Amino acid sequence: MYAEDLADDGYVWDLTKAWAHQPEAHEKLMALFAATADAAGLTPRDKAMIVLAQAAAIGDSYCAVAWSQRLTDWAGPETAIAALTGDEEPFSEREQALAAWARTVARSPGSSTPRDVDRLRNAGFNDPQIVALTIYAGLRTAFSSINGALGASPDAALADALDPAVRTAITWGRAPG
Repeated sequence: MYAEDLADDGYVWDLTKAWAHQPEAHEKLMALFAATADAAGLTPRDKAMIVLAQAAAIGDSYCAVAWSQRLTDWAGPETAIAALTGDEEPFSEREQALAAWARTVARSPGSSTPRDVDRLRNAGFNDPQIVALTIYAGLRTAFSSINGALGASPDAALADALDPAVRTAITWGRAPG
């Protein structure tokens, strides 16, 4: 895992240092992320909406930094800031529904209602996709929780690459290390 990070990015990610103790579990989790995202029909931007909404909901600065950079690259810093702050204005009905669902899954899954599920249906998801995207959102929340519990902090190289306004919008979690 260290060699892959060094080859890809020139440094070892802080979360790799934690997950390197259980590389098979990490590999299986990444495969499950991919399988559930595919089963749900999630685009890369959909995944960013889910991850940023859940990261903001539970105070995960690591995933907020990593996925904010991706959304900034695809749609600009204003869009990333909107996702981080829960501003729904620049987002489609589908993206708004995904973000709302991700916040519910992250904060209080037992508070979900049939109306919440209907919002996903109205945004174009069928029931098997809703189950898959819920698994994806739940696993992302678990991943964030594991990383946080093990002390992973956003990599300085990731944080330094962020647009300064986007970085300022991440007001929770661990500081980059």
